[in-house]
Amino acid sequence: MKDKSDNDLTQEPEMLKAFRDTWELGVHSYLTYIRDRLKLAKDLLNSTGSIFVQISDENLQHIREILDEIFGRENFVCQITFRKTNKALGAKLIGQVADYIVWYARDKKNLKYKDLFDIKSPDTESSSFKWIEDENGNKKRVTPEDNLEKARFFTPIPLASSGYTPSCTFAFDLYGSNVESRVGKSWSTTKTGVERAKKVGRLTLMGKTPFWIQYLDELCTVPLENIWDDTRGELQKDYVVQTSHKVVERCLLMTTDPSDLVLDITCGSGTTAFVAERWGRRWITCDTSRIAVTLAKQRLMTASFDYFELKYPNEGLRGGFIYKTVPHVTLKSIANNPDIDHIYDSLHPKIEAALTQLNKELTTQPPASFKVIDGGRKGETLDFSKKAELLEWEVPFHAPEDWNEAQVKALDAFHQARIAMQKQMDEAIAAHADQEILYDKPIINKNRLRISGPFTVEAVPFPSVKALDEAEALDEADASIARTGESGRKHDWMAELAKTGIRGPNGQMINFTDLELIPYDKDMQNIHAIGHIENGDRVVVSFGPEHAALEQRQVANAMNEAGNLFPLPKMIVFCAFTFDPEAAKDIDAIKGITALKAQMNTDLLTEDLKKARSSNQSFWLMGQPDVEVHKLKDGKYQVEVLGFDYFDTVKGELISGGKSKIAMWSLDTDYDERSLFPHQVFFPIAGKGEGWEKLKKNIRAELDETQLEKFHGTKSLPFEAGDNKKIAVKIIDDRGIESLKVMNLD
Repeated sequence: MKDKSDNDLTQEPEMLKAFRDTWELGVHSYLTYIRDRLKLAKDLLNSTGSIFVQISDENLQHIREILDEIFGRENFVCQITFRKTNKALGAKLIGQVADYIVWYARDKKNLKYKDLFDIKSPDTESSSFKWIEDENGNKKRVTPEDNLEKARFFTPIPLASSGYTPSCTFAFDLYGSNVESRVGKSWSTTKTGVERAKKVGRLTLMGKTPFWIQYLDELCTVPLENIWDDTRGELQKDYVVQTSHKVVERCLLMTTDPSDLVLDITCGSGTTAFVAERWGRRWITCDTSRIAVTLAKQRLMTASFDYFELKYPNEGLRGGFIYKTVPHVTLKSIANNPDIDHIYDSLHPKIEAALTQLNKELTTQPPASFKVIDGGRKGETLDFSKKAELLEWEVPFHAPEDWNEAQVKALDAFHQARIAMQKQMDEAIAAHADQEILYDKPIINKNRLRISGPFTVEAVPFPSVKALDEAEALDEADASIARTGESGRKHDWMAELAKTGIRGPNGQMINFTDLELIPYDKDMQNIHAIGHIENGDRVVVSFGPEHAALEQRQVANAMNEAGNLFPLPKMIVFCAFTFDPEAAKDIDAIKGITALKAQMNTDLLTEDLKKARSSNQSFWLMGQPDVEVHKLKDGKYQVEVLGFDYFDTVKGELISGGKSKIAMWSLDTDYDERSLFPHQVFFPIAGKGEGWEKLKKNIRAELDETQLEKFHGTKSLPFEAGDNKKIAVKIIDDRGIESLKVMNLD
């Protein structure tokens, strides 16, 4: 966010006013705002907890100063640099492609922390794993022609230590060569360690220098550091400040366990809540923007997640997940592995016997001379007719063309014995190696899928404070309307309604020839405007509250007030951003006067900074759901949706809109008047690949194809009455306008 820039805000009235007040002093106000929230965060943090602050370079140094002041410099953990984009388009100076995360602990001594790892790849230019071992054990440097499908990458590491340890200074034989440590240098392990490394085939000579072999699959991880170059932001953002999942995931996985509680005090697009839900953390998120909270709610309600296997199912999330692990093999773990000696003593005699048999076959019917390519006799030529014999490390992996069948058979027997011992050696090495836990790779149950657990969305009313000279005397308590408050925008809404009218289905319009705001009258607080439409009918308008649903009491009071007008109006229009279900039901049931519901566009809340819209329509006519309930012979009920009843501006009466306009409808078979739970969902006009088919793809669900046809119609499946003896039918038309009908099952 730039200092004192309105353009960075979502266009909500409370956000704009709060922004202009809070940032009046520029960066000073901004830092005060941040400081207050960081103080609160510190009070809420557990002693093992961490706080992460994402910030650009504009105010990075100031944030560090504030965090030092609040948390103490001694609790600074790390400053992480992460890539937010691949290219800095249009940069006049050096491109800025990174943001920063400043990490502090509540108490660094008690900080909860788990290592995360990057997986090494031999494909990168910086990789040192440029050698391979094939399935037969043949080692060579990688070339473009090599088949890498079954190859095992490794890198040779000098056996010589960078320091000096007297107990690690000795000479030893390696493949027929005498190897001695250099003056002032020692080996990286003891003599016992060297002998065990020889037994498992982990030593090699390059020239006259010994190296030990480190395989990539035994050291494929590298600890995560504070520069993250693989965190480019989401390609398609739902929100301008949406953070890459990977950034939030890493912060969360490093410092929390499953079932821990995570707080995000700037919800944004809800990435933190989304990531916490995915990884089995409890979460709380909040924002001053209703748009941000709505985005987060929608994101969570439509999300699906992998199901991670629980380590202790009876304990739930507190028991943690089962994670993948990888071995961390070092020369030290090999040198200290006593199983190597037991395996060698048990299986190496078979290799020696196979080698004896091979040399016997070679000297019995000597083939052509053989040139040694490894070990101390490298480059020498052996003449088997003169009883020359192969040493163990000189045996070729593939038989020369002039070897006879018996010699080839003996060679295969030798390699089978060698490979059998090597397999047990590798298993023993892996068993004794340290295991790195990959906390970002839990075991996934492919047969199950998880969606968001239950959560609540709560809000507090936005306080509106008037100046003393604007304050009015308090009305009688019984004259006020619960939770509606006083809206200062009714005049603007009336002007917009007079200008644009109300759009109905099929391009029909309700246009006003005149519309005036009713002056303040303590007996007329629910009818706000009066005027006429094009056919001359007198109309009154009741506007709902800014930040709450239009409720039943306002409907009842508005009807009473309309009855006191002379001449009586022929139509009453209730305009609101949202309608309470019971209020909508009461409006639809009004007799003797035409009562209409109009959905108000939320852009009407943005005052002078109203966003540009593709359409200038601010009021949409809502239909009345035409629903019938049938009681079946078996005592069950069935609901049939007949469509919407719309007000026809030409005929001046309600007419049926038919079933063709219903995009989706859902049924709550036991409505509790608090929340709507869709027990049955239908997509009547869904085409091929839409409706349930699209939902199936989005949540990767298994659907009973034989039942899908039943959920494309306008009749519900039979159901039994619930405890509340009440149902709710929610219908969405082809314009996206929602209507709700609540009915008793008496």
